[in-house]
Amino acid sequence: MSERPADLLEFAWIWNRLANLGTPAVHRRMLRWLADRGEQGDLRLLLMAFRGCGKSTLVGLYCAWQLYRAPETRILVVAADHALATRMVATVRRILGRHPLCGALLPDHGEGSWASDRFTVARQAVLRDASMLAAGIGGNITGARADLIVCDDVEVAGNCGTPYQREELRERLTETEFVLVPGGRMLFVGTPHTADSLYVDGPGAFLSGYRRLVLPLLDDAGDSAWPERFTPAGIAALRTRVGPLAFRRQMLLEAVAEDAARLDPGLILRYAAETEYREANGRGVLTLMGAQMVSGGGWWDPAYGRPGTGDASVLAATYADGQGRHYLHRIAYLLHDPEAEEDAATQQCRAVAHIARDLLLPVLRVETNGIGKFLPGLLKREMQRAGINCTVLEATSRRAKSERILAALDPVLAARRLLAHESVFRTRFAREMAEWRPDAPGQRDDALDAVAGCLLSEPVRLPGAPPLRPATLSWRGASG
Repeated sequence: MSERPADLLEFAWIWNRLANLGTPAVHRRMLRWLADRGEQGDLRLLLMAFRGCGKSTLVGLYCAWQLYRAPETRILVVAADHALATRMVATVRRILGRHPLCGALLPDHGEGSWASDRFTVARQAVLRDASMLAAGIGGNITGARADLIVCDDVEVAGNCGTPYQREELRERLTETEFVLVPGGRMLFVGTPHTADSLYVDGPGAFLSGYRRLVLPLLDDAGDSAWPERFTPAGIAALRTRVGPLAFRRQMLLEAVAEDAARLDPGLILRYAAETEYREANGRGVLTLMGAQMVSGGGWWDPAYGRPGTGDASVLAATYADGQGRHYLHRIAYLLHDPEAEEDAATQQCRAVAHIARDLLLPVLRVETNGIGKFLPGLLKREMQRAGINCTVLEATSRRAKSERILAALDPVLAARRLLAHESVFRTRFAREMAEWRPDAPGQRDDALDAVAGCLLSEPVRLPGAPPLRPATLSWRGASG
C-alpha cells in the first residue's frame, strides 16, 4: 500500500478506470458524503437514492475501501433475503480480488474463508468473525460481531405490505443492535416501498437521528440527477411503465400512501367491438378493432357463497396486443343455483369453461388461495367434456391484495393503455374502481382482484398449446 492511503473517491476512480467506467456526478456526491460522514465520526447513516443509480455498487466500493484502510474491520451485510446480501458480499470480494490497491488483503492459498457469502482478508488480528458476512433479514446473526453493518434494501415490496409485516421487519432489524460493537457504524441503504416506510423522518421514526443523504431522480427544478443515463424521454417512459405511485416512491423517494393513487374508471378507453378469428397460411389470427392480439387469458377468483352474499366469484378475461395495450374483454360474476342437483363448484366450472370457449382463451388461471384448491382439476374435467383445449393453471397470490391491484392497474391507467369492452361497464367493475381505497374494510374488490391477476400475468406468452378448439389454430403468433 502507498504511504498515503487513497481516499474513497480516489479508490473508486481507480476501480472505475480498471472497469472502463466513468464516475458521474451523482456517484461522486454519494462517495463524498460517505467519506465526509466517516471523517465527522457519524455512526448512524441513511443513504436514500433512486432505483438504478448504482448505490449498492458504490456501497460495495465503500466496504472494500474500509477493509483497505483497516483490514481488521468486520462488516455484516443484511438484506431482505440471503441471496441479495450475498450479491453485495460477492461484489466486494470481486473488487478486492482485482483492485490494484488491495493485493495485500488477499489471503494465502488455502488460508481463511473466501466464499461468496463470507470471506476473510489477510489481517494481523486473530478474530472469530469473518471480514465480511452476508445475512438475510430472517437469518440467525446471534453471536456475530461487526464494526460496520450495512442494511442494504432490507425493505422490499414483499415484507412491508401489512402492518404486521412492517412491525416484524422492525423487530428483526433491532437484532442488529446487539451485533454492532460499541463505536461501530450502521448504514442503511434503500428506497421507500410504503407510506409507513422504515426510512420516513420525524419524531419517533425508526431511523430517527440518522444522518441522511436523499437523492431523488429529479430535483426541485425537474432536472435529472443523472442526465447521461436518465434522459427526459427515458424518465417519461419509466413513469408510464411503473405508474405514478411506484415512480414517486422508488424514483422520487416519497413515502406516499396508497391513498394517493386513485383508480379512475374514466381513464379506461371503451370499445364495443368483438374479436375476429381467421386462419391464414396455417396460422390462427385473432384481431380486435384491427389490432392483432398476441397474448391473453383469464383469471378466476372463485367463491361459493350463496348468490348475493359474501365474496363474489369473478372471472376476468383480457387480451394484449403487440403495442402494450391491454383489452379487458369480459368480466363475469358467476352464480349458481342452490336448488340444482349439481354442486356449486361444478356449476361454476361449467360456466367458466363455456366462457373460455366463446372467447378463445388460450389459458385460464384459477386462484387457489383458500377454497379454490381442488377447482383446477374439476375445471380441466369440464374443459375436456366440452372439447375445449384451454390450459388451466393454478395461481397463488402471495402479495397483499391492495398491493396487487395497484401494481397491476396504476401503470396501465396512467399510460391510458387499458381498454375495456362496453359490457364490462354494465357490471360492478367501474363502481368498484371508483370506490376502492387500499385496505378499506368490507369493500367490494373481487373484480379488481381478478383483473389484477390477468394483468400481472402478462406479458408472458405460453408455449405451444393444443388447438383452442377442433376448427381453430393457435392465434398467439409463431411462439404460441
